[in-house]
Amino acid sequence: MHIVEFCVSNMHHGTDKVLERLEQDPRIEVIEYGCLGNCGECYLSPYALVNGESVVAESADQLFDLIQQEIDKQEADKAALDKLLDDL
Repeated sequence: MHIVEFCVSNMHHGTDKVLERLEQDPRIEVIEYGCLGNCGECYLSPYALVNGESVVAESADQLFDLIQQEIDKQEADKAALDKLLDDL
């Protein structure tokens, strides 16, 4: 399960639509907070945290794509690590 966290204050960038789309994915748990403590980033750009990793975009549509890419990357990294540990 992947955790994607959003800041309520970032919704003016259209991230509320991204949140709604991600809620449809059974691999993802979406959490909405009043503040994530990244006020400068939050004010300037659409962003979210994916398993604790900051993902920043120029638009809400791009944010959705970048979140998907980050999840795919993290899954690939985990699979590679699991294979490495199995080979030990």
